[in-house]
Amino acid sequence: MGATRAPCYFALARVMEKASPMSSQNLRPVRRALLSVSDKTGLIEFAQSLSTFGVELISTGGTAKALTAAGLKVTDVAAVTGFPEMMDGRLKTLHPRVHGGLLALRDEPTHAKAMQEHGIEGIDLLVCNLYPFEETVARKAGFDETIENIDIGGPAMIRAASKNHSYVAVIVDVEDYAPLLAELAANKGATTLTTRKQLAARAYARTAAYDVAISTWFGQATAMAQKPEERTPPRRFALAGHLKQTLRYGENPHQGAAFYTTGEHRFGVATATQVGGKELSFNNINDTDAAYECVAEFDAKTTAAIAIIKHANPCGVATAATLAEAYKLALRCDPVSAYGGIVACNRLLDGATAAELAKIFTEVIIAPDADEEARKILSAKKNLRLLLAQGLPDPATPGMNLRTVAGGFLLQSRDNGRVTENELRVVTKRKPTDRELKDLLFAFRVAKHVKSNTIVYAKDGATVGIGAGQMSRIDSARIAAWKAQEAARAAGLTESLAKGSAVASDAFFPFADGLIAAADAGATAVIQPGGSMRDEEVIAAADERGLAMVLTSMRHFRH
Repeated sequence: MGATRAPCYFALARVMEKASPMSSQNLRPVRRALLSVSDKTGLIEFAQSLSTFGVELISTGGTAKALTAAGLKVTDVAAVTGFPEMMDGRLKTLHPRVHGGLLALRDEPTHAKAMQEHGIEGIDLLVCNLYPFEETVARKAGFDETIENIDIGGPAMIRAASKNHSYVAVIVDVEDYAPLLAELAANKGATTLTTRKQLAARAYARTAAYDVAISTWFGQATAMAQKPEERTPPRRFALAGHLKQTLRYGENPHQGAAFYTTGEHRFGVATATQVGGKELSFNNINDTDAAYECVAEFDAKTTAAIAIIKHANPCGVATAATLAEAYKLALRCDPVSAYGGIVACNRLLDGATAAELAKIFTEVIIAPDADEEARKILSAKKNLRLLLAQGLPDPATPGMNLRTVAGGFLLQSRDNGRVTENELRVVTKRKPTDRELKDLLFAFRVAKHVKSNTIVYAKDGATVGIGAGQMSRIDSARIAAWKAQEAARAAGLTESLAKGSAVASDAFFPFADGLIAAADAGATAVIQPGGSMRDEEVIAAADERGLAMVLTSMRHFRH
C-alpha cells in the first residue's frame, strides 16, 4: 500500500524544536532503561544491542523472563521498588522509584536531592507497549477479559517519560528500535532532544489512541445494555487513527493527505493487500471504499455481483451467475464512464473475469481474493492496482460515519438499513410482477450508494441508467433516462435500455414530474420511500400510466 512516512505532527515538533532555547542536540546519555512490553517482537535483539552500549536493563514480569532466558542481565522492577508484583500483575510499576526515575529533572537541585534521599535512580529510556486491548476487542472476548486487558501502569509510565522528554526517551512502537540504536551509535550512547521530542509525540498519540479504543468499547458495551430508546450520544466522542499510508496528495495536488485506520475490523481497503500497480491515491481509496460497500449489498453465496464506480458513484452494477457475466452487464450501463474507474467484485476473482477487466483501463480492482490466473493476467497491467480484501463487509453491521464541519464534526450511524419484500407497501392499482419486484429491490439497494438526488433504472438484475447528485430529482430522472439511451446506442440497440425497467428513487418524489419522466423513459415499476405531501398526486400519475409502485418508508440520502 506504499511506504509510510512521518505524520504531520512531526512537522510541528520541528517547529517547537526551533523555538526551544535548548540546543537541538542537547545530548542525554542512556545509562538505565526500563523495558516492559506486551509485544515482544524484536525485543531480545534490541536489548542485546542496548547492552553493548553499557545500558543497565530493568524489566517487569514476562519481559524480564524473556530477557533472562536469552542470557541478558536484568534487574526485576520488584528489586527496584522493594515491592513484589501483586494483584495478578495489576500493581508493579506504580511506585515513586519508577515514576520518580522517569519524572525527575536531573539538573534541578531539589529534584536531585529528593532522588538521593529516597533512593531514586534516573531512568533514561522507557520501552513500553501496552496490553493488547484492541486485539482483545477485535476477537470479541468477554467483558471481564476485556477489562483485564486495560493497561494502567503502562500509559502512566509513557505519559511520565513523555512529559520529561528533556531527559528521557520513550519508545512505544517496535518500528522505533532500529532508529534509536542508530542514534545511540552516532552519539556514543546518547539521544538528541529532537529525537526525544519526536518519540514523545508518538507516545502521547499512542496513549490517546489507546484511551479512545477503551472509551469507544466501553460506551458501546454500556449502550448495548440499555433499551434503544434510552440511548443517547456520548457527552464526549474521541477518534483516533493509525497511519497506514502517507498519500502523494489529496483530492487535488495542492492538498496534503494521509490514510489512517481506526482499528475497526471491516473488510475493505483497510484490510486489503495490494498486488501490483502504483501507490493508491486519496481518490482511489475513497472510490474503492464506495465500490466495495456497494457490491457487498449482494450475497456472494446466492449471486455474483460487480460494481463499477466513478467519482464515488456507481456507473454500473449488476448481478449474474458468474462475475464475468455480471461485469459485462455492469459495463453495458455506462461504458464511457467506466473507463478509468474502480471495479469491485463480491466473489473470488477468476481468470475469465480478469481477462474481461483487462480489456479497458481500470484504476483499481478490489475483491475478497483472486486465483492465480487472475493475478497473472492483471499483473501485466502496470498501472492497475489489485486489492485483495480477505472478505466482504457486512452491510447490516452497525457502525459510525463521520464528517468534519467548521469547528467540529457530524457523527451518525452507518446506513445499514435494508428493505425486504415483506416491508413494501403497494399503493397503485397494479401490483409489480415477480420480475419487477426483484428489480425494484435491486435498484433500491444500488440507490443507497448513489449520491442524492438519486434515480436508478434497473432490469434483470442490472442497472441500465443512473442519475446522481442533481439538485432536482426530475433532472436525475432525465439524466438516468439519457444514460440508458446512450448505453443502448453504444450496444448497437435501437430501443432504450430503460424500456421495461424498474426505477428506484432514494427519497420521495416531491412532484409527479420525476415519476412521469421515468414512465416516459419506459419504466414500468417504481420503488420510493413515500412521505411527500403530494404522494396522492404521484400515485395517481402512476396509475394513469399503468405503473406499479411500492413504498419503502425508508430513504437513503447520500450526500
